[in-house]
Amino acid sequence: MNDENKITRRQAVAGLGTAIATAAVAPVFGAVNDKVMDNVKLEDPTTKYPKPPFKEQSQEWPGLASKMDPKPDHGETSYKGSGRLKGRKALITGGDSGMGRAAAIAYAREGADVVINYYPTEEPDAQEVIALMKAAGVKAIAIPGDLREESFCKKLVEDAIKALGGLDIVVSNAGRQQSHASILDISTEQFDWTMKTNIYAPFWIIKAALPHLPPGSAIIGTTSEQATDPTPDLYDYAQTKAATTNYVRSLAKQLAPKGIRVNGVAPGPIWTPLQVSGGATMEKLKMFGGQTPMSRPGQPVELASIYVQLAASDASYATGQIYGSTGGAGMP
Repeated sequence: MNDENKITRRQAVAGLGTAIATAAVAPVFGAVNDKVMDNVKLEDPTTKYPKPPFKEQSQEWPGLASKMDPKPDHGETSYKGSGRLKGRKALITGGDSGMGRAAAIAYAREGADVVINYYPTEEPDAQEVIALMKAAGVKAIAIPGDLREESFCKKLVEDAIKALGGLDIVVSNAGRQQSHASILDISTEQFDWTMKTNIYAPFWIIKAALPHLPPGSAIIGTTSEQATDPTPDLYDYAQTKAATTNYVRSLAKQLAPKGIRVNGVAPGPIWTPLQVSGGATMEKLKMFGGQTPMSRPGQPVELASIYVQLAASDASYATGQIYGSTGGAGMP
């Protein structure tokens, strides 16, 4: 017998044991997989949420999600957590509605303690979010204030760190969007308001938070498809989203050696109070999202898992990336 064909008694017994174990376990795994597959319900994304036309509606800026028709889905009943962010500490601006609210609900259900910031007139929406987060068994703190003020942005970070006992996730999501047919219709005051909310505030907040962020922390900015494919009526807003995309990529390179990741989320048309409080013309609002390949706007909850993934430690090699969710538009 050739040496290569020889087999010891111990090898034979071991091999037999492995075969028996495999045979015994395989049916179990098969049964589990079959059961999991039985519980998976596929949903057609083109019919999952409302499509235009939508009814005419308008609100004073910044608007309330609770008064929209139909109401946006932020994951209030649909998002299920699995402990991916257990023990983490997050600050989310614009956490009362839109993507910020979806991120806040998802973070809480993934086990993170969360501070949300919002404009003071958005208190009713904010309290709904706080109640949902507390129901998940985590710390949930509301800090209203105007992000156009540098002193408030610094205090927001200080208060968040004090309330949470630290900070390792910063989601700079709050934004101002107003539709103007012409650049001639935008006053210097309005332009300054958009720039300070969308660009200055993230600068002030990140600068204040950075000395307190340990390695493994995550910074996430909300940009937009407007950064790369701007519409003519969002002249100032689109500029700020291009700048957001750029600061994400620049800051990621700067902070990678410190073990801090920086990424961005770029939504397409998403059904939020931004649209009904001056962010879209009435004509555009009625057909909002209808131009996408899915023929509908996205709902905030459809981006929640992206914010979770970018904050989670298992995304440790992702930094300087912009993650799009545009209903098929192909941006960014």
